[in-house]
Amino acid sequence: MSLPIALVIGIAAGGATLLAAAAVLLALWCAARCRARRNRNSDTGSSDPSTLVEWGKAGRSSLVPEPETEQLVARQFSLEELVQATKNFSDANIVGAGSFGLVYMGLLLDGTVVAIKRRVGAARQEFADEVRLLSEIRHRNIVTLIGYCQEGGLQMLVYEYLPNGSVCGHLYDSGKGSTTRLEFKQRLSIAIGAAKGLNHLHSRDAPLIHKNFKTNNVLVDENFIAKVADAGLVRLLRGSDDAGPSHGFSSSVYQDPEVQSVAQFSESSDVYSFGVFLLELITGREAASLMPPESREYLAHWMEAHFSSNELIDPRLGGSFTSEGMKELVGLAFQCLNPSSRRRPRMRLVATELDRILETEMSMTTFMGDGTAIVTLGSQLFTS
Repeated sequence: MSLPIALVIGIAAGGATLLAAAAVLLALWCAARCRARRNRNSDTGSSDPSTLVEWGKAGRSSLVPEPETEQLVARQFSLEELVQATKNFSDANIVGAGSFGLVYMGLLLDGTVVAIKRRVGAARQEFADEVRLLSEIRHRNIVTLIGYCQEGGLQMLVYEYLPNGSVCGHLYDSGKGSTTRLEFKQRLSIAIGAAKGLNHLHSRDAPLIHKNFKTNNVLVDENFIAKVADAGLVRLLRGSDDAGPSHGFSSSVYQDPEVQSVAQFSESSDVYSFGVFLLELITGREAASLMPPESREYLAHWMEAHFSSNELIDPRLGGSFTSEGMKELVGLAFQCLNPSSRRRPRMRLVATELDRILETEMSMTTFMGDGTAIVTLGSQLFTS
């Protein structure tokens, strides 16, 4: 009888040992899973909620393409719908004006708030076809064209509505006591959004050149995410061909001087316009007010000669930037404004560089603490 009892005891002891080993292995596996999850969170910045919000607004990397939403067919509105949405195009609903005419805020029956551009014009099939093509452009940093209307001798475009309007209203010191104070990282974030929007246009299977990019055409939503407006509007105004500047807009401080000489817009001419936009983000002023008209053709040379003065850097930035970050942003603006279009960077590289500058600013702020950024006067930026 002693042998079976010993055998039973041995089997029981062995089973208990196996169960204990299994429990230990399970605990080790769970611990490894937790560590891996924490590491993944740390890599993406999601372990710090404030970092997640900041990068969610700025966009971490321009190398990863933004996914487009499902392509939708442009909606054809009736005149009655838009009359009702704007209270018979009441002056109280006017929110702006541009090359296509007055812009009205409208409320559709389904509760959607929209921006409606209206001008006098006869109905044209080419207009409707072009709107359908442009409405397929769906991107986080492009203002969406929802639909159109051609009735009653009017042509109208219906866009998504962005409540914070143009960056101009928050950037320029209008003397009206704007409550918005765009700090350096916010301006970088806006620049990144605009750069990604332009890059998306340039990266399409059939690349689309904006031709009229300017600060006024960068809008911000309720979260201050930047979106490029009026993409393709030149084609709606003049037709769908790309014959050159005669089919675009009149010369301005934003227009690449090479456009006049070669009679052709290009992706590089959009890059030049973006450089002027960066200049305005740095100075907080309209570029046209910074220099005499005769200097605009050589804007890069003018910047290089005058940026030794700290008066050109927006004083409202205060201590919200590091000297290195500002120096790199000014240098990027120089590259975009290069008189030779062949020497300007592509928008993809511009977006990547802006991402890197913002990442450096974020890390410096995290390391040093808010309000302790190293500030160097503009007169010292280019001495090293």
